[in-house]
Parts: sequence; C-alpha cells; structure tokens
Amino acid sequence: MTMSELLTIPKKGALDFLSLGALVHRLDPGIIPFRKAKECKIFVSGGEYNVAANLSDCFRMKTGIATAMVDYPIGELIAGQVRAMGVTPYYSHFKHNGVNGPNMATVYSDTGYGERGPVVFYNRANEAAGQLKQGDIDWNSIFAGGVRWFHSGGIFASLSGTTGDLIVEGMKAAKSAGAVVSFDLNFRQKLWSIWGGEQKAAEVIGRNVDVLVGNEEDLQKSLGIAGPEVSAKSKLDSTTFFGMIDAVVAKYPNVKIVATTLREVHSTNHHSWSAVAWMHGKAYTAPQCELQVLDRVGGGDGFASGLIFGLLSGESPEEALKLGWAHGALVTTFPGDTTMASLEEVRTFAKGGSARIQR
Repeated sequence: MTMSELLTIPKKGALDFLSLGALVHRLDPGIIPFRKAKECKIFVSGGEYNVAANLSDCFRMKTGIATAMVDYPIGELIAGQVRAMGVTPYYSHFKHNGVNGPNMATVYSDTGYGERGPVVFYNRANEAAGQLKQGDIDWNSIFAGGVRWFHSGGIFASLSGTTGDLIVEGMKAAKSAGAVVSFDLNFRQKLWSIWGGEQKAAEVIGRNVDVLVGNEEDLQKSLGIAGPEVSAKSKLDSTTFFGMIDAVVAKYPNVKIVATTLREVHSTNHHSWSAVAWMHGKAYTAPQCELQVLDRVGGGDGFASGLIFGLLSGESPEEALKLGWAHGALVTTFPGDTTMASLEEVRTFAKGGSARIQR
C-alpha cells in the first residue's frame, strides 16, 4: 500500500508541518524529588510543540507553531529555544502585568529512578495559551503559502473552555487548505478534571481528523468509546487496541490512521518498547526492544514525529511506523522533551542498529 492510498498529502508548501498548542517550560531536578530539590534544569516543551521541534531538528522539515507568547523573561527564554530548534513561530502576544500574569505555564517533573517513578504536576494558573480563542490566529495568512500537515492535541484542548473550539477552527482551515490533520489524544486526567472531564474531552474531536495518535485508554477516555479494562493485560498486547478500531472508525469514519506506542514499564529506567498502527484497514506492528531510559518525557511525541515524517516522506506504512518507533525510543535516551537524534541514527535504529560505539 502506498501513501497516496492512505492519505492525500500536498507535495509541497511553505510549511511541511504546523502545530497548534501551548509552549511550556519544564523544571526538572533530575532524580531528586521536588521537596528535596536545590536546583533544576529548564526544558522547553509542549505536547504539540515537541512534534514540530523534532520534525525540524532531526528530520529537517519546515515546521511552525501557532501559540501564545507572553512578553516577559520566561517568554524570551522559551522563544529562544523555539528559534534554536528551527521552528517558525506564529505568536499571539500577551503582556505580563508584572504580578500574576498572564503566564507561560510551568510543568514540574522529576525523572524518578529505579522503582521510584517520575512525578509530574503543573502550575498553569492564568496561562496565556489557555486564553486563546477562535479568531486569535490568522489562519488565512499562515495557510496562504501552503501547509502539508496540521497537528494539535488533547493537552491543548484541555486547557480551557475555548481552546477546543480554536482547535476545531484550525482543523477546518487546514482541511480547506488541503492539509492532512492529525490529533494526539494525550489524555491527561489532571488537566481535564477542571474542564468537564471525559465527557468534555470526547466533544472536542470533530469530523476533521485524518490521523489519530493514542492508546486504548486514550481512545476510551478521549473519544468516549467503551473498551475493556486496560490494566488487566500486558501493555505490549495490541489486541485491545486493534479490537477498538472498528468502534473508532464507526464514530469517526474520516479517520484513516490510528497509531500508538506500546510500553511495558519494568522500572523507571527499564522499559519494553514497541508500537502499532492501523492504516486504512490494515494492522502493522513495530519490533519490540528493551530500553534503558534516561528521561521518558517526550517519547510519545518522538514516536508521533517519526511516524509523521515517514508519512510525509512517502515511506511505506511499515517503514513509517518503524521510524516513529525508532525515534521515540531514542528520545527517551536524551535529557529533555525534544530530540537530540540525527536522521541517520533514527534510520540505523529502525533497521536494527545497536548501541555499539560508532567510529
């Protein structure tokens, strides 16, 4: 099966890929829990942004991010990293009042160690991105030069009562411009709990999505589709995922691809890793490998970006899935949320490469 049979992807455009989402800065004290921390590293992140950054830095594609930017020092720090990753920004600017915002959100996430898992919590009070609403983004200007792929996700959708409507607006503009539309379900219970929970999450996905990224739990909670108890089986067992596809397609007949990572967590630093995809009626499974994990944050976004690169580049479904699987695995071996891998390293890993020294 060729990509043209799966998706109609524009062959060129001013941008290969555009994300709509929130930029955040993540404070990471490493293996030290926050209640004992004395210093932190700062990583620029955002579920939707990470994919654009990975596609630009590793895969050398032309990418952009539509988002909010606060004009204060934290905003400058974040904007500098966006530039460094080669992502073109389309900012809706906010002024900070010097006291309580609007703010660029903070994510607190230690890395855990061994049997002690990572702990993640947020400060998204008065977040600028959550104030974005329909009409704030000039879609006509962004899409005027052509955009091949548009992407957003459940993290941004969960920020407020207006961000989901903005995503739908962006999706419709993207479809009108001929772009492929993808959505990473990325269900986060802590975020959705203050904006209507699972019922509200299910309302955000419309009829405009071509490609969904998410596991069976995401499919159940984000799409409102019934399924079996996820924790009752091995996390590497894909039968539940594939078993839910008929219900997904029945509810969203426009969806052509659904893909996700499979991860069995043995300890914080040892994961079994694979990936699966349903593409236009056929099931595909990536190899399984054992990962020695340095920082697990961003692995899923790494998978999504590798998969999307493969699809944009006209690779076969099998190869596109392998590229996503390989890149997601490599991202867990770097500190921070975005890639430090090269395309050559990703292709080598996808072909069964090892950790032997490269001379």
